[in-house]
Amino acid sequence: MTPPERLPSNDPREWLNRARSNLTQARNRLPGVYLEDLCFDAQQAAEKAIKAVLISRDIEFPYVHDLARLLLILESHGERIPPDLRRVGRLTRYAIATRYPGPGVAVSEAQYLEALEIAETVVTWAEKLL
Repeated sequence: MTPPERLPSNDPREWLNRARSNLTQARNRLPGVYLEDLCFDAQQAAEKAIKAVLISRDIEFPYVHDLARLLLILESHGERIPPDLRRVGRLTRYAIATRYPGPGVAVSEAQYLEALEIAETVVTWAEKLL
């Protein structure tokens, strides 16, 4: 399978392509892969999808991983945020806290499935807006 065509970094479609790529990785449960790593990919999928919408609306944004903050920026510019997208803030912790070895608790199966479902919801929403 060939990867999607590369587009300029200021093209929201490229950001959405990258979001889809991360979502594909998050769905692939290969032996030996930590659920934390799959949740990181789910978080990245949601983040890049939100940023694709921001770019498509010509809204500047900080390069942060705080997904609730990014939605607030969109909302402050008049974008209607569906209630089910507000859960996206739950993914923010996977951007850093679970990426590296540390004192954190391992991600459970239920947390992984929730992260995947939230990311899928965000990517689908962004696809409809673009």
